[in-house]
Amino acid sequence: MIPANDFQRQWQDIQEDAVAAFRATGASGWYILGEEVRGFESALASYWGIQHVIGVASGLDAIEIALRILGCQSGDSVLTTPVSAFATTLAILKLGAVPVFVDTGDNGLLNLDRCRDLLWRRPDIRFFVPVHLFGHALDVAALRRIREERNVHIVEDCAQSIGARSRGVATGTAGQIAAVSFYPTKNLGALGDGGAILTESPEWRDRAAVLRDYGQSGKYRHELVGYNSRLDELQAAVLRRAMLPRLNRWIDRRRAIAGKYLDGLHHSDVRLPGPPEGSESSWHLFPILLPAERKPELLEYLKASGIMPGEHYPAIVPDQPIMAHVAFEFADDCRNARRFASSEVSLPIHPYLTDEEVQRVIEAVNQWKPR
Repeated sequence: MIPANDFQRQWQDIQEDAVAAFRATGASGWYILGEEVRGFESALASYWGIQHVIGVASGLDAIEIALRILGCQSGDSVLTTPVSAFATTLAILKLGAVPVFVDTGDNGLLNLDRCRDLLWRRPDIRFFVPVHLFGHALDVAALRRIREERNVHIVEDCAQSIGARSRGVATGTAGQIAAVSFYPTKNLGALGDGGAILTESPEWRDRAAVLRDYGQSGKYRHELVGYNSRLDELQAAVLRRAMLPRLNRWIDRRRAIAGKYLDGLHHSDVRLPGPPEGSESSWHLFPILLPAERKPELLEYLKASGIMPGEHYPAIVPDQPIMAHVAFEFADDCRNARRFASSEVSLPIHPYLTDEEVQRVIEAVNQWKPR
């Protein structure tokens, strides 16, 4: 079986550095918010080209804490996408805020023109969580213009976009704060959970550091109702010593695989949505689209062919069962988003795929004969 991710091959590659990271952490005798976290935060800030990184327990916490730092509270409206991991919306709901869903483009990413128009009509919407989905970069310059023109607070969800750029500019730099995830499947994944907040503001860096650690500004001095959301020393050590040094190589390999797919896939029923114009994708995922009524058949066929496909995401967020019990708004009919969700299949794309495996995937898709 060609898996969607291959952590066993990854372990064979990283194990020497990962074990050394565990040994260094154990030998230090310091397991919470120590030198490994500080070292990783500094290294990631340097890699990203941003001033401050604050490690937290998950990408979900990163979004929630970031929104809270910017003043989002119960009852506030937050513009976001209906096509994303549920964590994007869950962070908004946990604050008691109200998600406002606007439609995507045909490629599943937010339609920024629709977002701009909505924000002109709805000055009550003061918060915006755009998602750089699949490793593709939304137009960073357009996001910055939206922020400046409408005076809206932006938290960029960069959970899938580390290493991606828009016309040479890194994602996570258009808004006031960005959030990233280190869930194991991510391009920069840990051996467990983790996340981080990115910002240029020392004030917001300090506030995030307080909020992640029980709301304490110093030992036994609690100033805010905070969280237990600290990036573990062990995970930080593995990320800094084993994962981050390999990240550019991993992204280069993802781009090479995506290039082979883009050149080699030619089935008449399969469409390749690709990244937006100007996006230098880091290819966290490789989505393809096909007629919705044929999607179950292709999924079954690929599995029978020894290929593990994925679905990202089979239902839009507002259609999830829990949303019947919480407050949210549709800014429009989200027609494109629903069409995308019903049609999307993700092909395997990870840095340990061999060229032979990539060719097997291409041949399997091209040779598929729908019933």
